[in-house]
Amino acid sequence: MIENRGIEKKFDWKLYPQTEDFLFQQIGIFLENNQFASSLSSRIEQETSTRFFDWIDHIVLPHTVISKKTLEGFGYREAGYNNTKSSEDIKVFFHQGAIFFPVLITEKICTEIALKPERLDHFIQTFGKGITIHGTLYGPYRKAIISPQNDYILSAVERRGYRGFLIPEKNDDVQEYRQALELFLCRRRFFKDSAAGLDAMQKLVENICTCLPVERTADAFLRAERMYWERKNWAGQIQKARQDRLGLGWGNHDHHTYRTSRKNFSRLIQVFETLGFVCREQFFAGEEAGWGAQVMEHPHNNAVLFADVDLLKEEKGRDFSHTELSPLPHHGTVGLWVELHGESILQSGLHHLAVRFDFEKLRTDLKKLNITMMNPFSYFEFLKQAFSEAELWNVGQERLHELFEKNSITKAQYEAFLKNGMKGIIGSHLENIQRNQGFKGFNQRSVSAIIKATDPRKYKVRGA
Repeated sequence: MIENRGIEKKFDWKLYPQTEDFLFQQIGIFLENNQFASSLSSRIEQETSTRFFDWIDHIVLPHTVISKKTLEGFGYREAGYNNTKSSEDIKVFFHQGAIFFPVLITEKICTEIALKPERLDHFIQTFGKGITIHGTLYGPYRKAIISPQNDYILSAVERRGYRGFLIPEKNDDVQEYRQALELFLCRRRFFKDSAAGLDAMQKLVENICTCLPVERTADAFLRAERMYWERKNWAGQIQKARQDRLGLGWGNHDHHTYRTSRKNFSRLIQVFETLGFVCREQFFAGEEAGWGAQVMEHPHNNAVLFADVDLLKEEKGRDFSHTELSPLPHHGTVGLWVELHGESILQSGLHHLAVRFDFEKLRTDLKKLNITMMNPFSYFEFLKQAFSEAELWNVGQERLHELFEKNSITKAQYEAFLKNGMKGIIGSHLENIQRNQGFKGFNQRSVSAIIKATDPRKYKVRGA
């Protein structure tokens, strides 16, 4: 479970159907009493194929509706003032074992739902009416009241490395944040030697963290990463445009997935730890797909990373995220992808961005836009996952010949890659994910299946 002080080593992610029922009940009551919010909820669900639930940053409930004892019975725990800034008449509760948003209990007789668009000014622009934003542009926390209706208030917030609920009186690092965002957006990604590229990335992060809090640095980093991935993924561009019509952006992201070579894996983890991410559970599917992964989470940013690497069965028992991995005679799915396209942290960018949707509706709606989803690799009541059909990236003949000479691919695979050269080789995806009952984990067997299904040596290019 995740605590305020960090992340423990035991990860037993449970289901909380009663907690989810309670939250949905409160949302339903709110929407019945705020017509603007009800209309917006319908638009969000119909126009973006997402769920209103997944756009909620936090909910404020009066003490007459819920008690501390009842909320703790649902799995929530109160956070101290020093850990989470809030006004004196409010108590803040987090659910560390699930994906549920924070619940705040107030002494006032009002209910508030705060949404979490990626950019607050973009969100407000869609309403065409004057709304005041409180807080500094590029500051840690901004907030706007969207629609107050009697005792039911719809608001929206923008977070950039801040987990509290009070607008900071001073924002002394706005210029440093803007510079960090620009540095991450414009950083050098192409290196002849990938190890040198990881060293340069480590140095860049360390330098930025000397003048900007680590949680703010991590926020700027991931915003830049999503932009880079989106430029190279058509499905992502189409869905982002759908969400941007309501000014929402990628505020509903679930996790960011990186692929890396064995020689650079521990260096990648070091970069993420410097950014403040903490290791969560590890995955291993060596006997099935020759693959392993480290899940990481940021305690202040509500951000999750998934780092993939080729892994052997005998390496399962060790801390492979902090141990240098020796070269293998042949590449697995992840290693070959990196050989073809480069490290995710460098030139290739994210392998995929996982975003929370209404699972079935997204599949139907994107199909109308000629974007097809692959078969689901998780389809449970509590977790549904599927990739978009792969974005195909060109790989030059010279690079393919080099891989053939290194025995990274067979002659038949080399010839097949050349034949599909004009169409490209499997690159990135958009992941459609829906979580229910608060489930925070992943399904190892199902993830292993999709790893094998997206191996460039086996993936069939449509129309080829």
